[in-house]
Amino acid sequence: MSESQLPPPGTVRHRTTARVLPVRPDGKVLLLHGWDPLKPQTPYWFTIGGGVESGETVAEAAGRELREEVGIVLPIDALGTPVATNTIEFEWGGCRIVQHQTFFAVAVDSVDVTFANQEELELQTISAHGWWYGDDLEATGQAAHVTIPGMLRRAADVITLRRAS
Repeated sequence: MSESQLPPPGTVRHRTTARVLPVRPDGKVLLLHGWDPLKPQTPYWFTIGGGVESGETVAEAAGRELREEVGIVLPIDALGTPVATNTIEFEWGGCRIVQHQTFFAVAVDSVDVTFANQEELELQTISAHGWWYGDDLEATGQAAHVTIPGMLRRAADVITLRRAS
C-alpha cells in the first residue's frame, strides 16, 4: 500500500494496482516480506507494487512503485507488456480491499535493493526482501495470496522466453 495512513476500519476499498516481478537469470523473483499492520504476528511474502495514481498509466505506476519500494530504476519501456491481470480480495489494516492488479515481469541481473524511498507505513510493515521460485514459495505457505506462486512461475517463463529470442 502506498497510502500513508490506514483506511477507516470496516470500509471496502476498490483499487487498481501495478505489480512488478523482477526476475533474475536463475528464474528467481524478487518479493517483499511484511505484514498487515493489525496482524504483525502473521508475516507473508508479496509482490512489489501499489496503487495507480490519478493521471498515471499502469506502466508508469509500476515503474514508480519499483523505484519507491526497492530502489530499482528502469525506463518504462523496459516493463514490456503486462504478463497477467487479476482481481483479488483481501483484508488489510481492518479494511476489505478489492484489488485489480496488472503484473509486469522484468529481467534483472544483479540489483542493490534499498528501502530508502519507502513511505512511513511501508517502512513499518515491510521487513525484508527475498528471491523466490514459485514452487519454493508455495511450499512455505507464506505467500500473501494463493495466486502469487503461479505469478512467479509465469514471470520466470516469460522472461526466459524473452531472453531466448
